[in-house]
Amino acid sequence: MQIEPIARFRSPFSSKFGIPKQSGLVEELHGEIVFEPKYRNADYLRGIEEFDYLWLIWEFSANKHKAESPVVRPPVLGGNERVGVFATRSPYRPNPLGLSSVRLDHIDFDTNRGPVIHVLGADLMDGTPIYDIKPYICYADSHADARCGFVDKRQWPSLRVEMPDYLVKELNEEQLAALRHTLELDPRPHYQNDPQKVYGMPFEGRDIHFRVSDGVLTVL
Repeated sequence: MQIEPIARFRSPFSSKFGIPKQSGLVEELHGEIVFEPKYRNADYLRGIEEFDYLWLIWEFSANKHKAESPVVRPPVLGGNERVGVFATRSPYRPNPLGLSSVRLDHIDFDTNRGPVIHVLGADLMDGTPIYDIKPYICYADSHADARCGFVDKRQWPSLRVEMPDYLVKELNEEQLAALRHTLELDPRPHYQNDPQKVYGMPFEGRDIHFRVSDGVLTVL
């Protein structure tokens, strides 16, 4: 089977660092699905506006080396414990495909890029190739009482975020909320906890630098 991208994702994140580790964790995070010229036909999207959520099948295109190990070290386990790759959502897999559930915000049919789907809550990097889009269907896709393995045994502590006033004034309300909630999730590798280390991540064309100490993330 040969597959080709049907679209590319447009995101505030131009690198892997800082992107939420799962879709839906930052509900305010806005992104766009821009179709390849071959698929810029509104008929491909007929009826899609009647769904609230979509599944995206995409490629971990920023991973440059081939995954050869049968085990990986998930960040949620502190980066030290190994589990089987098929028991995780690690990007380092035999076929580097990702699966994300995103909220459909609206569709702009009248653009010079063809129909553009605007979504919220994605965990994709800018430029990510998308191979398929499918509607999310509650009766088949939602399992409220399902066990979630090692994820059920880990807590997700949030950080308190402090930002300089000038940055708050530069961002609009949606951008500010998305950045704040992204930082609250702690973008650092889970095995790092050096209060003096300065981290950096791109967001909306800006370089965001920060430190973390005693549960407080300070944007520098």
